[in-house]
Amino acid sequence: MAAAIGLAFAAVYSTQAQISSINGVVIKPRVFDDVPTATLTVVTNGSTVIFSETNVTSASGYANRDVWYFSNDGGVTPYEFQSNNYFSASFKATVTGGTPTYDIETGFLFSNPSGDLGGGGDLQLLANGVGVVFEGGGPSYYPFSPLAGGYPGAGGRVENYVEGKTYTFGLNYVQDPNNGMNAFQYSINGQYAASAPGNTYFDLPSGDIIGSNPGDNLGAYFQIGTVSNNPANAGLVVFQDIAIGPPVIAPVSFNIAANGNQSVIFWPPGSTNFVVQTSPDLTTWTTVTTGTPVAGIEVTNATPAAYFRLQYQP
Repeated sequence: MAAAIGLAFAAVYSTQAQISSINGVVIKPRVFDDVPTATLTVVTNGSTVIFSETNVTSASGYANRDVWYFSNDGGVTPYEFQSNNYFSASFKATVTGGTPTYDIETGFLFSNPSGDLGGGGDLQLLANGVGVVFEGGGPSYYPFSPLAGGYPGAGGRVENYVEGKTYTFGLNYVQDPNNGMNAFQYSINGQYAASAPGNTYFDLPSGDIIGSNPGDNLGAYFQIGTVSNNPANAGLVVFQDIAIGPPVIAPVSFNIAANGNQSVIFWPPGSTNFVVQTSPDLTTWTTVTTGTPVAGIEVTNATPAAYFRLQYQP
Protein backbone atom coordinates (compact mmCIF):
# COMPACT_ATOMS: atom_id res chain seq x y z
CA MET A 1 0.00 0.00 0.00
CA ALA A 2 1.34 3.44 -0.85
CA ALA A 3 -0.15 6.89 -0.80
CA ALA A 4 1.29 10.27 -1.66
CA ILE A 5 0.64 13.54 0.09
CA GLY A 6 1.73 16.98 -0.98
CA LEU A 7 4.14 18.83 1.28
CA ALA A 8 5.28 22.45 1.15
CA PHE A 9 8.96 23.31 1.62
CA ALA A 10 10.94 26.46 2.18
CA ALA A 11 14.06 27.43 0.25
CA VAL A 12 16.99 25.19 1.13
CA TYR A 13 20.77 25.33 1.21
CA SER A 14 22.79 23.68 -1.56
CA THR A 15 23.54 20.69 0.70
CA GLN A 16 19.78 20.21 1.05
CA ALA A 17 19.18 19.51 -2.65
CA GLN A 18 17.97 15.98 -1.94
CA ILE A 19 15.81 17.11 0.99
CA SER A 20 14.05 19.61 -1.26
CA SER A 21 13.07 16.75 -3.58
CA ILE A 22 10.86 15.14 -0.92
CA ASN A 23 7.32 15.44 -2.20
CA GLY A 24 5.14 13.11 -0.17
CA VAL A 25 5.02 10.01 2.00
CA VAL A 26 4.86 6.29 1.46
CA ILE A 27 2.64 4.17 3.71
CA LYS A 28 4.10 0.99 5.23
CA PRO A 29 1.24 -0.75 7.05
CA ARG A 30 1.62 -3.57 9.54
CA VAL A 31 5.36 -3.43 10.08
CA PHE A 32 4.40 -5.39 13.20
CA ASP A 33 1.43 -7.62 12.41
CA ASP A 34 0.55 -9.57 15.54
CA VAL A 35 -3.19 -9.23 14.78
CA PRO A 36 -3.63 -9.70 11.01
CA THR A 37 -7.41 -9.99 11.49
CA ALA A 38 -7.64 -6.38 12.71
CA THR A 39 -8.97 -3.80 10.27
CA LEU A 40 -6.66 -0.97 9.20
CA THR A 41 -7.93 2.21 7.56
CA VAL A 42 -5.49 4.75 6.10
CA VAL A 43 -6.50 8.27 5.06
CA THR A 44 -4.17 10.83 3.44
CA ASN A 45 -5.17 14.40 2.68
CA GLY A 46 -2.66 17.16 1.99
CA SER A 47 -0.16 17.18 4.85
CA THR A 48 -2.34 14.86 6.97
CA VAL A 49 -2.10 11.10 7.50
CA ILE A 50 -4.60 9.10 9.58
CA PHE A 51 -4.16 5.52 10.78
CA SER A 52 -7.13 3.71 12.35
CA GLU A 53 -7.02 0.13 13.67
CA THR A 54 -10.12 -1.72 14.90
CA ASN A 55 -10.68 -5.21 16.34
CA VAL A 56 -7.11 -5.39 17.64
CA THR A 57 -7.60 -8.51 19.73
CA SER A 58 -5.56 -11.68 19.92
CA ALA A 59 -4.70 -14.30 22.47
CA SER A 60 -1.00 -13.88 21.63
CA GLY A 61 1.39 -11.33 20.17
CA TYR A 62 2.18 -7.78 21.23
CA ALA A 63 1.12 -5.06 18.81
CA ASN A 64 0.34 -3.87 15.33
CA ARG A 65 2.52 -1.07 13.97
CA ASP A 66 1.83 1.16 10.95
CA VAL A 67 4.43 3.55 9.52
CA TRP A 68 4.70 6.36 6.99
CA TYR A 69 8.04 7.51 5.58
CA PHE A 70 9.03 10.64 3.68
CA SER A 71 9.31 9.95 -0.06
CA ASN A 72 10.71 11.85 -3.05
CA ASP A 73 9.06 9.74 -5.76
CA GLY A 74 5.43 10.51 -5.02
CA GLY A 75 4.93 7.86 -2.37
CA VAL A 76 6.42 4.85 -4.17
CA THR A 77 9.46 4.26 -1.95
CA PRO A 78 10.88 5.75 1.27
CA TYR A 79 13.48 8.46 0.76
CA GLU A 80 17.02 7.18 1.43
CA PHE A 81 18.81 9.87 3.43
CA GLN A 82 22.27 10.73 2.14
CA SER A 83 25.43 12.25 3.53
CA ASN A 84 24.94 15.90 4.56
CA ASN A 85 21.14 15.63 4.42
CA TYR A 86 20.70 17.93 7.40
CA PHE A 87 17.06 18.71 8.12
CA SER A 88 14.35 19.95 10.45
CA ALA A 89 11.15 17.87 10.48
CA SER A 90 7.93 18.23 12.44
CA PHE A 91 4.30 17.20 12.72
CA LYS A 92 1.37 17.29 15.12
CA ALA A 93 -0.08 14.00 16.35
CA THR A 94 -3.25 13.15 18.27
CA VAL A 95 -3.92 9.63 19.57
CA THR A 96 -7.29 8.33 20.77
CA GLY A 97 -8.66 4.92 21.71
CA GLY A 98 -6.78 1.94 23.05
CA THR A 99 -7.37 0.04 26.28
CA PRO A 100 -6.13 1.29 29.67
CA THR A 101 -2.68 -0.09 30.66
CA TYR A 102 -2.12 -1.49 27.14
CA ASP A 103 0.36 -0.03 24.69
CA ILE A 104 -0.75 2.64 22.25
CA GLU A 105 1.85 5.10 21.01
CA THR A 106 2.99 7.40 18.24
CA GLY A 107 5.99 9.51 17.27
CA PHE A 108 8.97 9.98 14.98
CA LEU A 109 10.76 6.93 13.63
CA PHE A 110 14.23 7.25 12.08
CA SER A 111 14.92 3.77 10.78
CA ASN A 112 18.61 2.89 10.91
CA PRO A 113 18.87 -0.84 10.12
CA SER A 114 22.67 -0.85 10.36
CA GLY A 115 22.56 0.53 13.90
CA ASP A 116 25.55 2.75 13.14
CA LEU A 117 24.12 6.03 14.48
CA GLY A 118 25.55 5.90 17.96
CA GLY A 119 25.14 2.14 18.05
CA GLY A 120 21.51 2.41 19.12
CA GLY A 121 19.55 1.20 16.11
CA ASP A 122 16.28 2.94 15.20
CA LEU A 123 15.71 6.35 16.77
CA GLN A 124 12.28 7.14 18.22
CA LEU A 125 10.68 10.26 19.70
CA LEU A 126 7.37 9.15 21.10
CA ALA A 127 4.34 9.65 23.29
CA ASN A 128 2.71 6.59 24.84
CA GLY A 129 -0.93 6.21 25.86
CA VAL A 130 0.14 5.21 29.37
CA GLY A 131 1.64 8.70 29.77
CA VAL A 132 5.32 8.26 28.89
CA VAL A 133 7.00 10.82 26.60
CA PHE A 134 10.66 10.23 25.70
CA GLU A 135 13.34 9.96 23.02
CA GLY A 136 15.24 6.72 22.72
CA GLY A 137 17.49 4.80 20.37
CA GLY A 138 20.26 6.17 18.20
CA PRO A 139 22.84 8.10 20.22
CA SER A 140 20.73 9.00 23.23
CA TYR A 141 17.88 8.67 25.67
CA TYR A 142 15.95 11.63 27.04
CA PRO A 143 12.88 11.45 29.32
CA PHE A 144 10.50 14.36 28.74
CA SER A 145 7.72 13.38 31.16
CA PRO A 146 7.50 12.33 34.84
CA LEU A 147 6.48 8.77 33.94
CA ALA A 148 9.57 8.53 31.71
CA GLY A 149 11.65 9.04 34.84
CA GLY A 150 13.39 12.30 34.12
CA TYR A 151 11.10 15.20 34.99
CA PRO A 152 12.68 17.67 35.35
CA GLY A 153 15.54 16.85 33.00
CA ALA A 154 18.52 18.84 31.81
CA GLY A 155 16.35 20.51 29.17
CA GLY A 156 12.70 20.92 28.24
CA ARG A 157 9.99 18.81 29.79
CA VAL A 158 6.30 18.08 29.27
CA GLU A 159 3.52 16.63 31.34
CA ASN A 160 2.61 12.97 31.08
CA TYR A 161 0.84 12.30 27.79
CA VAL A 162 -2.95 12.20 27.85
CA GLU A 163 -4.81 10.56 24.98
CA GLY A 164 -6.72 12.98 22.83
CA LYS A 165 -4.23 15.79 23.39
CA THR A 166 -2.32 17.06 20.36
CA TYR A 167 1.47 17.10 20.71
CA THR A 168 3.94 18.74 18.30
CA PHE A 169 7.00 16.61 17.56
CA GLY A 170 10.26 18.10 16.26
CA LEU A 171 13.40 16.31 15.04
CA ASN A 172 16.47 18.10 13.68
CA TYR A 173 19.66 16.66 12.20
CA VAL A 174 22.34 19.35 12.25
CA GLN A 175 25.98 20.09 12.97
CA ASP A 176 26.60 21.01 16.58
CA PRO A 177 27.89 24.62 16.33
CA ASN A 178 29.99 24.10 19.44
CA ASN A 179 32.22 21.42 17.91
CA GLY A 180 31.11 20.68 14.33
CA MET A 181 29.91 17.16 15.19
CA ASN A 182 26.83 15.67 13.55
CA ALA A 183 23.99 15.83 16.07
CA PHE A 184 20.27 15.34 16.64
CA GLN A 185 17.91 17.71 18.42
CA TYR A 186 14.56 16.60 19.84
CA SER A 187 11.57 18.71 20.84
CA ILE A 188 8.04 18.17 22.12
CA ASN A 189 5.64 21.13 22.08
CA GLY A 190 8.62 23.43 21.54
CA GLN A 191 10.49 22.08 24.57
CA TYR A 192 13.98 20.85 23.61
CA ALA A 193 15.74 17.91 25.17
CA ALA A 194 19.24 18.69 26.42
CA SER A 195 22.30 16.47 26.67
CA ALA A 196 23.55 18.80 29.43
CA PRO A 197 22.10 21.99 30.91
CA GLY A 198 21.91 24.55 28.12
CA ASN A 199 23.04 22.10 25.40
CA THR A 200 20.31 20.84 23.03
CA TYR A 201 22.72 18.84 20.83
CA PHE A 202 23.03 15.05 21.08
CA ASP A 203 26.27 14.41 19.20
CA LEU A 204 26.93 11.30 17.17
CA PRO A 205 30.27 9.57 17.69
CA SER A 206 33.06 10.87 15.46
CA GLY A 207 32.63 9.61 11.90
CA ASP A 208 28.95 8.67 12.29
CA ILE A 209 26.73 10.27 9.66
CA ILE A 210 23.31 9.42 8.30
CA GLY A 211 23.38 7.77 4.89
CA SER A 212 26.53 5.79 5.62
CA ASN A 213 24.59 2.57 5.07
CA PRO A 214 21.36 1.77 3.20
CA GLY A 215 17.98 2.03 4.87
CA ASP A 216 18.17 5.37 6.70
CA ASN A 217 14.52 6.46 6.37
CA LEU A 218 12.59 9.08 8.32
CA GLY A 219 8.90 9.00 9.12
CA ALA A 220 6.42 8.36 11.91
CA TYR A 221 4.53 5.41 13.31
CA PHE A 222 1.39 4.34 15.14
CA GLN A 223 1.40 1.28 17.39
CA ILE A 224 -1.48 -0.33 19.25
CA GLY A 225 -1.12 -3.26 21.60
CA THR A 226 -3.24 -6.37 21.32
CA VAL A 227 -5.83 -7.18 23.98
CA SER A 228 -7.05 -10.74 24.45
CA ASN A 229 -10.77 -11.30 23.90
CA ASN A 230 -11.63 -7.61 23.43
CA PRO A 231 -12.94 -6.91 19.89
CA ALA A 232 -13.66 -3.34 21.00
CA ASN A 233 -9.93 -2.60 21.29
CA ALA A 234 -9.23 0.07 18.68
CA GLY A 235 -7.11 3.17 18.19
CA LEU A 236 -6.61 6.13 15.90
CA VAL A 237 -3.83 8.63 15.25
CA VAL A 238 -4.06 11.84 13.24
CA PHE A 239 -0.78 13.28 11.90
CA GLN A 240 -1.16 16.89 10.80
CA ASP A 241 1.09 19.64 9.41
CA ILE A 242 3.72 17.14 8.30
CA ALA A 243 6.77 19.13 7.16
CA ILE A 244 10.48 18.78 6.43
CA GLY A 245 13.00 21.40 5.33
CA PRO A 246 16.45 22.85 5.94
CA PRO A 247 17.89 22.70 9.45
CA VAL A 248 16.81 25.32 11.92
CA ILE A 249 19.92 27.04 13.21
CA ALA A 250 19.65 27.13 16.99
CA PRO A 251 20.84 30.24 18.83
CA VAL A 252 24.54 30.43 19.65
CA SER A 253 25.76 31.99 22.88
CA PHE A 254 26.79 35.58 21.97
CA ASN A 255 28.63 37.61 24.58
CA ILE A 256 30.39 40.94 25.00
CA ALA A 257 33.16 41.96 27.39
CA ALA A 258 35.55 44.88 27.93
CA ASN A 259 39.21 44.72 26.98
CA GLY A 260 40.76 47.99 28.12
CA ASN A 261 38.78 50.68 26.36
CA GLN A 262 37.61 48.27 23.63
CA SER A 263 34.63 45.90 23.37
CA VAL A 264 35.20 42.22 22.68
CA ILE A 265 32.39 40.16 21.17
CA PHE A 266 32.80 36.39 21.47
CA TRP A 267 30.98 33.10 20.90
CA PRO A 268 31.88 29.37 21.05
CA PRO A 269 35.01 28.69 18.94
CA GLY A 270 33.43 25.67 17.20
CA SER A 271 30.57 27.78 15.82
CA THR A 272 31.47 28.34 12.16
CA ASN A 273 29.86 30.32 9.33
CA PHE A 274 28.92 33.26 11.56
CA VAL A 275 29.72 36.92 10.98
CA VAL A 276 29.13 39.90 13.26
CA GLN A 277 26.77 42.57 11.99
CA THR A 278 25.99 46.01 13.37
CA SER A 279 23.08 48.41 13.22
CA PRO A 280 22.39 51.85 14.71
CA ASP A 281 18.64 51.25 14.97
CA LEU A 282 17.91 47.47 14.62
CA THR A 283 16.53 47.94 11.08
CA THR A 284 19.50 48.06 8.69
CA TRP A 285 22.39 45.67 9.34
CA THR A 286 25.92 45.68 7.91
CA THR A 287 28.79 43.25 8.42
CA VAL A 288 31.56 44.43 10.75
CA THR A 289 34.79 44.73 8.73
CA THR A 290 36.84 46.98 11.04
CA GLY A 291 37.02 44.58 13.96
CA THR A 292 40.14 42.69 14.95
CA PRO A 293 39.53 38.90 15.21
CA VAL A 294 40.50 37.48 18.59
CA ALA A 295 38.61 34.71 20.37
CA GLY A 296 35.66 36.56 18.92
CA ILE A 297 35.83 40.02 17.39
CA GLU A 298 37.06 43.28 18.88
CA VAL A 299 35.30 46.46 17.78
CA THR A 300 36.20 50.07 18.48
CA ASN A 301 33.97 52.06 20.80
CA ALA A 302 32.17 54.69 18.77
CA THR A 303 29.33 57.16 18.89
CA PRO A 304 26.45 57.05 18.43
CA ALA A 305 25.59 53.84 20.26
CA ALA A 306 24.94 50.76 18.07
CA TYR A 307 23.55 47.26 18.35
CA PHE A 308 25.32 44.07 17.29
CA ARG A 309 24.10 40.61 16.29
CA LEU A 310 25.55 37.30 15.10
CA GLN A 311 24.26 36.27 11.67
CA TYR A 312 24.63 32.72 10.29
CA GLN A 313 25.83 32.56 6.67
CA PRO A 314 25.96 29.11 4.99
